[in-house]
Amino acid sequence: MVMSCDQHAGQSHSIKNDISSFERVEEFKFLGTTLTNQNSIQEEIKSRLNSGNIFYHSVQNLFSSSLLFKNYEIKIYRIIILPVVLYGCETWSLILREECRLRVFEMRVLRRIFGPKRDEVTMECRKLHNEKLNDLYSSPNIVWVIKSRRMRWARHVVHTGDRGVVYSVLVGKPEGKRPLGKPRHMG
Repeated sequence: MVMSCDQHAGQSHSIKNDISSFERVEEFKFLGTTLTNQNSIQEEIKSRLNSGNIFYHSVQNLFSSSLLFKNYEIKIYRIIILPVVLYGCETWSLILREECRLRVFEMRVLRRIFGPKRDEVTMECRKLHNEKLNDLYSSPNIVWVIKSRRMRWARHVVHTGDRGVVYSVLVGKPEGKRPLGKPRHMG
């Protein structure tokens, strides 16, 4: 992948050697993670949420079963669905919009697990509010889990010391100057 400040740099170029040729692409998947030439995490989060939805729909019949207790449904969510969504989250730099998308996904799954509640007065079924879902789901929310994993990863990198490449990227200072003008909008 060619990364450059100039968006049009090297668009028609490909890399060739004696054995093979590599074409220039805007994005590609590497070890299950989508990498883009804009270094945008939005596409990766969208891809992770799509994968989480696929896994959610594959076990949806378990969530609608009356034979399965709620604590087992929560374990299914935490053991099967959540790891699919959070794969590689240690490197994500979240903005508020992405945090909201992740919380919406989590609330949708939790609403399916806990189901609607019947009002004792009117005897009508209504969906649970977010505060009530947070009370019922005693585990930390998805955004908190991501932030704690990022901190754990940073501690791990710091403990490896200055002998690793990742450490030098974490504490290093970029060389050169930033281009003049307002930064490009990445949205």
